[in-house]
Amino acid sequence: MHLSKAMTRDQASGLRMMNQPNNEKVKVIAVTGGKGGVGKTSVSINTAVALAEKGKRVLVLDADLGLANVDVMLGLRAERNLSHVLSGESELDDIIVRGPKGIGIIPATSGTQAMVELTAAQHAGLIRAFSEMKTQFDILVVDTAAGISDMVLSFSRASQDVLVVVCDEPTSITDAYALIKILSREHGVFRFKIVANMVRSLREGMELFAKLSKVTDRFLDVALELVATIPFDENLRKSVRKQKLIVEAYPKSPASIAYHGLANKIMSWPIPQQPGGHLEFFVERLVQRTDYREDGTSE
Repeated sequence: MHLSKAMTRDQASGLRMMNQPNNEKVKVIAVTGGKGGVGKTSVSINTAVALAEKGKRVLVLDADLGLANVDVMLGLRAERNLSHVLSGESELDDIIVRGPKGIGIIPATSGTQAMVELTAAQHAGLIRAFSEMKTQFDILVVDTAAGISDMVLSFSRASQDVLVVVCDEPTSITDAYALIKILSREHGVFRFKIVANMVRSLREGMELFAKLSKVTDRFLDVALELVATIPFDENLRKSVRKQKLIVEAYPKSPASIAYHGLANKIMSWPIPQQPGGHLEFFVERLVQRTDYREDGTSE
């Protein structure tokens, strides 16, 4: 059975509404970094909790479909995950795990290659699952995988705001540049919000941003904005040992203050009125690429 363009549009429309009362729009933020080890997941969930403390209903999607770690970092045990949704055993609402301050977490699976190589039919199933969600929330934080896979690009392309996490290492800057390059040249994303992570000072964060800006200004037509400098904080290591987030375990620490500053900025960012960034990326990027049959084969 083919998925018609009309059906695709209907699904996209449903995803934009996300079952919110009064057609309230969801703010969708992708947190990415181009490489592993830059603290991307830590930025995602600490910022999510900071937003929840300010009264926002926050949902975190662990979009590292083959190497999930959000629930592990929080010391939570997820009985079910996205694989159970794709198999038809569970609804998305049923697999949400509650974390600190009531944030919702949609857990992925860990060490499952099948989750990285989803068929077109499985992507369609994921679309339906999101469009049928009853859980209401204000902000969706998408914690992407490392690298520049199709899935990372899809989530980043579709989000209203793309946060690129960088740290002061040559490979981090190089990989962040590669991600920005491919998103701008091939996917029409031209605005990026930069988070300088694990820096020793505000000055070091600004110098890190300047390094990245210098190369993007020279070779790419993009706009970068430094939205946060998260300091290197010894309390982070202590909080990891406690299996707690630093904003929860050490709320007065320098990193926690920086995360709350980032959360305040996020709350001030407008939500575009035109379609875009409301999860219809599943349709646009993953389903519309070809017509397909129910068995996942294309023609």
